[in-house]
Amino acid sequence: MASRRSRLGIALRRLHLRWVRATEPVLGGFRARWRRSLMVRTMTITGLVTGFMVLIAGVFILTSISGDLYSSRKDQALQDSARATLAAQRLIDASDASDRGGLSLLAASVRRTVQDASSSQLVYLRREPGQAPNSDAPPATTSKNLLLDAVSPELSEAVASGAEPQYFQAVTFAEEDGSSAPGILVASRLSFPAGAGTYDLFIGYNLGDTQNTLSFVQRTLLITAAAMMAFIGILVWIMSRIVFRPLRAAADTSRRLAAGESDARMPLQNDEHFDVLSEGFNDMADTLQARIQELDELSEMQQRFVSDVSHELRTPLTTIRLASQVIQGSSDGLEPGQQRAVEVLGTQVERFELLLGDLLEISRYDAGRVTLETEPTNLVALVGEVVDGLQTLAAQHIEVRALGGYAPIEVDPRRIRRIVSNLVGNAIEHGEEHAILVTIDSNASAIAISVRDWGIGMTAADTEHVFDRFWRADPSRKRTLGGTGLGLAIAQEDAAVHGGILEAWSSPGAGSNFRLTLPRGEHVTSFVSPLPLVPEGATTDGGDVRSTGGWLRRPGRRIRKEKRR
Repeated sequence: MASRRSRLGIALRRLHLRWVRATEPVLGGFRARWRRSLMVRTMTITGLVTGFMVLIAGVFILTSISGDLYSSRKDQALQDSARATLAAQRLIDASDASDRGGLSLLAASVRRTVQDASSSQLVYLRREPGQAPNSDAPPATTSKNLLLDAVSPELSEAVASGAEPQYFQAVTFAEEDGSSAPGILVASRLSFPAGAGTYDLFIGYNLGDTQNTLSFVQRTLLITAAAMMAFIGILVWIMSRIVFRPLRAAADTSRRLAAGESDARMPLQNDEHFDVLSEGFNDMADTLQARIQELDELSEMQQRFVSDVSHELRTPLTTIRLASQVIQGSSDGLEPGQQRAVEVLGTQVERFELLLGDLLEISRYDAGRVTLETEPTNLVALVGEVVDGLQTLAAQHIEVRALGGYAPIEVDPRRIRRIVSNLVGNAIEHGEEHAILVTIDSNASAIAISVRDWGIGMTAADTEHVFDRFWRADPSRKRTLGGTGLGLAIAQEDAAVHGGILEAWSSPGAGSNFRLTLPRGEHVTSFVSPLPLVPEGATTDGGDVRSTGGWLRRPGRRIRKEKRR
């Protein structure tokens, strides 16, 4: 029993899966529209409710008409049969027939009288079963043989009981052409003279015309319901369009605002409630436009200030650097303390120059005045050059593992070199003298470079700010390679200007992993990084991942590209 149930359950699940697969091309699009469109949901629910109401009303009307027609025809048949039976009994009572021949003529006269007195020509007259045999009793007569099969034993027993003057039964008449028609068979009793006994009179009433009338009513109701559903569907669609027009206007206006059209406004809808919404939306847009203009002006002033200050500082800084070099050249005769001061002065002047360069680069990104000088570049060779240059400054070993990426791609080598230098330099700073792994790999759509260290790592809160300007995870730590606090911020901008993405994973005590992913060409709009962001065997517990997920999309940038020849 249990095995039968399990087989039945498996069969039902298979049927369900087949049904889902067969209807997916049709229902899949509708389900998507259902989830996205309030208008579709409103129209569908309204149509279903309206259709259900029309169905209930149609069934009720059809049932009422059918019942009334049947009841009316039944009453007419009973009255007609009673009148014909009474006329036949009067004919029998007035007759003095006593022999077989006379009784046979009387029976034929009775059948003709019934046909003349009633509206039906279907008459069946027979001697009631169970009586004593009488040779003079006339035989059964019928106008059509179909009445012989229509008389049921129940009806015969009921009329033989004689409790009621009439009995009726709903029957189906089989026509000679093979068709069938509904009808009513009415039975009553007649008493013949001269000991002939009691006869049963059956009168059949064909209700085919009533069935035709009911079929016509059904067709009329069906056509009316279909027309009503179509009219209601059109009405609901028109009303939905009218009702949802303000919502579409608000959505279109908000989309235009999001696209940068600051002058986009929501039109009035000639409705007191929606007009309040339009006015409030437009007031909000005006306020946002004013604030955006203020912020744009403030940002422009800030960018101009940073750029101007950086440029203005270059002249005195150059003078200071030249003076520092002169002092360093004649520092042999100075005291040790003075020599140390000259050395610190030279170091800080160099750091000041780096800071000014980074500030100028950031100001170019902020102002949107970035120029890429692209050329075919082998990233494996570029990474090797950077690592070789930094290996002499690092106390730990730096391993370069090239799994792919040998094919040249169009990039600005200066900016990519700066990204790799920043990532490897940070790994040296925070690697706690553990080995550093630089991995390069590629696939059909992208090339990735990851820099992995096993240093102190960062918490989730620290990783959230790792690309912020002038931010340091541990300000008290000593810098090995120096730095301005703008390295990772500039590296992220350099990656974005190439259409790539720079991401970070870190966990306290487990180190950090930075991944740069660059697309292969401008036509690539989305890509999958060939290297994992979370290292194998590592988790994000206690750390954080600054990532956009598996599929990466190129960020939009307004840049000018120059191809180096």
